[in-house]
Amino acid sequence: MKKRLFATGFAAIVSAALSIAALAQIGSPYIHDPSTIVECDGKYYTFGTGGGGLISEDGWSWHSGTVRPGGGVAPDAIKIGDRYLVVYATTDRSNGLRYRSRVYAMWNKTLDPDSPDFKYSEPMDIGGSNGYEDCDGIDPGLMMGPDGRLWLVYGTYFGYTRVVELNPKNAIPISEPVDVALSCEAGEMTYHDGWYYLLATHGTCCSGVNSTYEIIVGRSKSPTGPYYDHIGRDMIHGGGKLLLASEPRRIGAGHFGRFIVSEGVEKMSFHFEGDLDRSGRSVLAIRPLMWKDGWPVAGEPFENGKYSIVSERRGYTLELAVNNVPLNGGRGMSRGGDAPVAPMADQKLEDVIGTWPEGQIGLRIGPQLFRPHQTWEITELTDVEGYLGGAYCKITIAGTSRALAATADKEVTTVAEFTGAPEQLWRIDRLTDGTYRIMPKAVPDTSEELVLTAVADSTPSLGVFDPANVSCKWNLKLLR
Repeated sequence: MKKRLFATGFAAIVSAALSIAALAQIGSPYIHDPSTIVECDGKYYTFGTGGGGLISEDGWSWHSGTVRPGGGVAPDAIKIGDRYLVVYATTDRSNGLRYRSRVYAMWNKTLDPDSPDFKYSEPMDIGGSNGYEDCDGIDPGLMMGPDGRLWLVYGTYFGYTRVVELNPKNAIPISEPVDVALSCEAGEMTYHDGWYYLLATHGTCCSGVNSTYEIIVGRSKSPTGPYYDHIGRDMIHGGGKLLLASEPRRIGAGHFGRFIVSEGVEKMSFHFEGDLDRSGRSVLAIRPLMWKDGWPVAGEPFENGKYSIVSERRGYTLELAVNNVPLNGGRGMSRGGDAPVAPMADQKLEDVIGTWPEGQIGLRIGPQLFRPHQTWEITELTDVEGYLGGAYCKITIAGTSRALAATADKEVTTVAEFTGAPEQLWRIDRLTDGTYRIMPKAVPDTSEELVLTAVADSTPSLGVFDPANVSCKWNLKLLR
């Protein structure tokens, strides 16, 4: 009885650990008020309230180790030319001044504390609030516009959020602050397709699993607003379209950051104020960022399971190049006479696997029939190196060890056994239009980054990713 209880408990712990890994970053991703993620010399950095922050070698496994003098709250970071600009805020509640806060800026040639070039400049006061006005000047955010102009946004849910232009050479303010939003904080500006967007956090913070934080957005044709939501409400009058709120067991989404991986591939970073699977601690989260009808959309975390891998080009599905075994059953045109009507069973793997050859089996793209040779199991591998916001996956024919693999001649095939070789590990990126890019970690005998591609309508291959080419795009349809 004790052994059975132990086994059951152990299985539950393993299941919970795998669930955590699939839905959040791994390692020690504990941070409050994370800055926008910045890449420096092949590593990823984000800073948090109180000083320090997180470093990642691959964008998937995170650990503490960043260095940021000055302490304070809610920093942000941006690369400008060959330097990094880091801003943060401090508060002074003395002498009865409830909301006297200042924003400071520092420059550094690198974010790597082990580099000989690592040295922050002296902090420089670039703005804030005096304690008497309707603004609490903390939670700074930075944006470089498409025209090379640098903008700073700051403010909390006490009073107004403000925008001011900075000189991109020295971060000195060159305009007067403009009020752009009310009753929100942790503002972050970004630009997309002719619009400026203000992403801000609404609700109450700093309450852990009781936080009501949620991320909202408005947009404007000007960086100084006005910012309207999707139904025409001005954010300075309480408007804001919901981007992301709490989820089951992850509470209080806030502090948005945008990271453009490449054209057509974007990520959003933020924190959950309280993660119930991690003792209610505040954790870093990274999700796909999509765009629909001119508005940002937060993608869902990837879910392990059985999928159809469907080409966006034609709508056909990726399948083994084997003979199609017909289902046993009545004819579709038959009236059936007096025979009773009863459900038919799906075709099962054991019904057909004996007809498949051994060793490598090639691939094709064909009409979806929901057969075993078209059913793929996609599983995140948390024990290998990942990439920004995700883990590499193995892709196998469901119920078997037969794995999708890249070949040295820049083609795709399946091998009888999954070995964990780099050409059998697959990166799955949600694209900004909602489709997917499926890319091997490595292709034998080449350093090119190639992706799964449809050649015409029926032949899969590998090719260079082009976000404007539907042949590079796939849909993953989860099979329940």
